[in-house]
Amino acid sequence: MNKKHLLHRKISEIHLYYIIYLKIWKIDENNINSRFGGSRMDISSIVGLIIAFIALLTGMVLKGVSLSAFYNPAAILIIIFGTISAVTIAFPMKELKRVPKLFKILFKETKLADDIEIIKMFSQWADLARREGLLALESKASEIEDPFLKNGLTLAIDGQNADYIRDVLTEEVEAMEERHASGSAIFTQAGTYAPTLGVLGAVVGLIAALGDMNDIDKLGHAISAAFMATLLGIFTGYVLWHPFANKLKRKSAVEVKQKRMMIEGILSVLEGEAPRVIEQKLASYLTMEERRQISGESGAGGLGKES
Repeated sequence: MNKKHLLHRKISEIHLYYIIYLKIWKIDENNINSRFGGSRMDISSIVGLIIAFIALLTGMVLKGVSLSAFYNPAAILIIIFGTISAVTIAFPMKELKRVPKLFKILFKETKLADDIEIIKMFSQWADLARREGLLALESKASEIEDPFLKNGLTLAIDGQNADYIRDVLTEEVEAMEERHASGSAIFTQAGTYAPTLGVLGAVVGLIAALGDMNDIDKLGHAISAAFMATLLGIFTGYVLWHPFANKLKRKSAVEVKQKRMMIEGILSVLEGEAPRVIEQKLASYLTMEERRQISGESGAGGLGKES
């Protein structure tokens, strides 16, 4: 009966912490967005973190582990500061200065134009260029906010050939990919170091524990504290740093895909292709549902089922 009462009390404590967390952050989409300057927040990042911590804390409670075990300054020092020091050694300061910006990217929705609207825009440009010539697009270029798209269209209007435009824009995309890869690599390496540092922390704790075996109760507590370092290392490595790296890679892939679609659209307009042909070509970058929105008929003109 006492064990049941203790279990219910611990579960109530976790629920209380969760309620306090929600109250502090007021987690609803409007409040979250306002905290980030009006930008939409990446809700999946927050939800994933909440679920991860709830799962860990609930699992510890169900196993009868006291939540006070988390208060382990030595383990925190070795894992957190050890990971920071290892990453600092592994990367140049120029790349490390981008870490705050990377966290901002992780927890904010990337501001990208809608793919369907981009395709419709290219279709309109193609129609205008076929009727009045490429110079008629000068007024459109001045209205574009996206620097990449504006640069590409300006090159086309200025009379550059297709190969030159493709080379310039492709190099720009590849340079962007490299920058993004260096950012995700920071978190990937942190995720690699943290679990190993957890083992190091456990070894240090065991050395301290086995240094004095006279008090068995004290020995058991010391061994338990030693393994807390391993827990923190594995948790931060595989629940925080590696997923953060993957999120950055996925956001980069989406942005790269859109920019490659823009390249094809610009070159198609330059070559005088028909609006319908451009729509069909660029639809290959879309999901089946998005293709239907463009075509207005099932299957986007018989493009087949999405694999």
